Amino acid sequence: MPPGLRLRPSVLAARDKLAEGRAKLRIQHDSGSPGIQVCARLTDLLDTIVLDLYHDALDEVGNDLESVIALAPYGGYGRRDVAPYSDVDLMLLHKPGADTRIAPFVRRLTQDIVDAGLDLGYSRRTPAYACSLAQADPTIFTSLVETRYLAGSVRLFSQFMTKFRKMALRRSHALIAKIEEARQGERNQHGDSIYLLKPNVKRSRGGLRDLQMVRWVGFARWGEAEPSSLVLAGHLAPWDRSKLQDAREFLLRLRNELHFHAGKPLDLLDRHEQVRIAELYEYEGDENLLPVERFMRDYIEQTSYVRYCATHFVESAKARHGLVKFAGDLFTHRMEGDFRVGPRHISVTRRGKAKLRSDLSEVLRLMDLANRTNTRIHHDTWQLIRESMLESTSIQLSPQAVQRFRSLLDQPGELGDLLRRLHEMRVLEKIVPPMAHARHLMQFNEYHKFTVDEHSIRAVESATEFQNREDSVGRAYRKVKKKWLLHLALLMHDLGKGFSEDHSDVGARLAGETATLLGLSDDDTETLKFLVQKHLVMSHLAQWRDTNDDNVVIQFAVDVGSPEVLQMLYVLTCADLAAVGPGVLNQWKLDLLTQLYRRSRAHLAGDISPEDEDRWLTERRDILNRLAKSEFEGDPEWWRRQIAEIPRNYLLDCDPPEILERLGGLADLPVDRAVAWGRWLEDRKAIEFMVGAYEGVTAGIFHRLTGALTSSGLEILSAEIHTLADGLILDRFHVSDLRHSGEPPPERLEQVCRNLESSLTTKSSSRPSFRRTWNRQSAAGPEAGRLPTRVRIDNDTSEHYTIVDIFAHDRTGLLYTISLAIFDLGLSVHGAKIGTHLDQVVDVFYVTFQGKKVQSQEQVDEIRTRLLEAISAAETVTNA
Repeated sequence: MPPGLRLRPSVLAARDKLAEGRAKLRIQHDSGSPGIQVCARLTDLLDTIVLDLYHDALDEVGNDLESVIALAPYGGYGRRDVAPYSDVDLMLLHKPGADTRIAPFVRRLTQDIVDAGLDLGYSRRTPAYACSLAQADPTIFTSLVETRYLAGSVRLFSQFMTKFRKMALRRSHALIAKIEEARQGERNQHGDSIYLLKPNVKRSRGGLRDLQMVRWVGFARWGEAEPSSLVLAGHLAPWDRSKLQDAREFLLRLRNELHFHAGKPLDLLDRHEQVRIAELYEYEGDENLLPVERFMRDYIEQTSYVRYCATHFVESAKARHGLVKFAGDLFTHRMEGDFRVGPRHISVTRRGKAKLRSDLSEVLRLMDLANRTNTRIHHDTWQLIRESMLESTSIQLSPQAVQRFRSLLDQPGELGDLLRRLHEMRVLEKIVPPMAHARHLMQFNEYHKFTVDEHSIRAVESATEFQNREDSVGRAYRKVKKKWLLHLALLMHDLGKGFSEDHSDVGARLAGETATLLGLSDDDTETLKFLVQKHLVMSHLAQWRDTNDDNVVIQFAVDVGSPEVLQMLYVLTCADLAAVGPGVLNQWKLDLLTQLYRRSRAHLAGDISPEDEDRWLTERRDILNRLAKSEFEGDPEWWRRQIAEIPRNYLLDCDPPEILERLGGLADLPVDRAVAWGRWLEDRKAIEFMVGAYEGVTAGIFHRLTGALTSSGLEILSAEIHTLADGLILDRFHVSDLRHSGEPPPERLEQVCRNLESSLTTKSSSRPSFRRTWNRQSAAGPEAGRLPTRVRIDNDTSEHYTIVDIFAHDRTGLLYTISLAIFDLGLSVHGAKIGTHLDQVVDVFYVTFQGKKVQSQEQVDEIRTRLLEAISAAETVTNA
């Protein structure tokens, strides 16, 4: 007999009632009912079900217990804003000594609730024990703040609430500190920024948890959790309450939709859900913005209000504690005429308020003073400035205001936080107007983690953090003379996004307009426009081009024009990458950028001439020949020929003993064998594999090696194909290991080396198998904003090679597919670089056809067509 048929009639009735009730609520939700209303009706439904089961259990096993127990919902269920598939949290209060007596009733009730299909969160406590637990654990305290009476002894429940409220008021200072600490830990786990592009609507900053924190802190400080009561008592501003109510409705309706659509608890607003809900809510797009970008703009607008209101409320609650308030009143003093500075806050006099409404110079002076005194701007003052900025369509930017802003930009300390606060108060857009368009502007791709405005401010922040670094980028930042200009360029580098044109071109135009507004000199204006327009160039060259090619470096250096601008562009590029998200500016990318920076600077500053570099390379080869003659046996002429063919970048990267050791491994290599070495590069957090063989060992060496590496669970970062004398090849790959986060064990390197060797010596034409890696981004992302596969052929950059750039969505085995197609086209690969651009990987190949660059347009077209076909066919197989 199926288990469901053995359930008691009351449980079966409860299951039916729950299913029918949820279905009706789903219809109401879909028809546009407010989120708060749906949550309240769901709470009523749950109350009915729980009470039915409660009374049924009492009738059977405990009809004399109601005087010693009280049933109390808590958490979201207690607050009456429970989501469709959230837990049902219940506390059974009981009098001391009643444990044994109520045990059969408890077993029956809890089992029936679970059998009815509800996810039960249950606790059984005496009032004293509940208060004791709440005092020690902020999670328990905050859940019990939301407790309400449902059934049982009203007197027992009232006794608990009286005791609980007294405990909270008595220990409010410590409880508020614990609530803050717990909430910060939750934000750290789920997102400590309102500008996250995949937020958790419940737990990320500005989400429902911050709304609830107002209730929890209000109860801890004043014994009141309801915002309406806090407003009446003067603890919460009516404006704040109104904004919090609007945000609560927005977030609850959104959360209900996530739950109903998933049919289970779901609070993560990922890209798929963003696209779906934007369409459901009938957001419209245009040539500049997608519907999903408009929806997320509204989401971030709502959560920004929550973040600010909640933060201010908590600060106010702490400031109004007796001793704190007394100290604040006692030690508040006037400073610089119109400002009043206390231990925690800075505010303005009545005369100062009038100035703040219309004089940006005074606002900037206030910000500077707040920074110097390490105080927060008082909420009333903050609100005054913000409302004045919103009401003013135009506000005069005086020379004094411009000078104060430039002075602020010139000081690295706390600059990111100052800019963020100016942005929140709507002041920054009066000085840098394009910030208004960038506000809460989403970048709908997997590459960026923050909105345009937040990314821009974080880029400035990242640059200021270089101040304390002892590496090349730290030294470069400290040497920048016009830091204000660098910081302004960082603030503006992405503000051209959200328009139909290329964002670098739009950004340069906006930079020119802003420079005019700020009264910049012609030279500073041109530098600002150049840095904004070319902010991607250095990153693209370092990651996608051979920076050992003199033509690449010289052309880049000529475009930049001066060592000072190069220095700023280098720092800007590094800061831009660092601001994308944690780990994006890794050591690997930093080394590539630094190499390009140093080579370009040598050309611009005349530190090293091309003749000096040629002389150094000749001396390096002479050293290798002397060491080979003295320390290695064999034909000296063989060594001389091989050393003469060692490529420039290998001579630069490796020490002479290491180079000779690798060549020694090739000295007696049979023509039908291959040899491979692997080592961990700690400074780059990557693995280097080198493979030596004769060209005739097999056809299609490059695609076989990429297949061996990828099928071994390795992600290829770069590849170099070196042809030495006598038909010997020495290929070098830098990879990251998807199976190990740090240095892999020696046996792992040995196994990969064996795989590389066998890929060239085993006579097999079968395709290698690639294990699916679930932790990598799926190629089948949302269609909205999905970039097309592109193949770009560059015959201009390199003197000797045709460069093939391939932009495609990543998937396992992609590089093998491309390199096999290149082999089938009869092309020889001489080098490869692998990078990322937005949601795509960028595979770059340096190729020749029969030893020369691809010349005919017909062949160029064929290469493009065949590569697109190969990638499309592979994607079809992958997604099937």
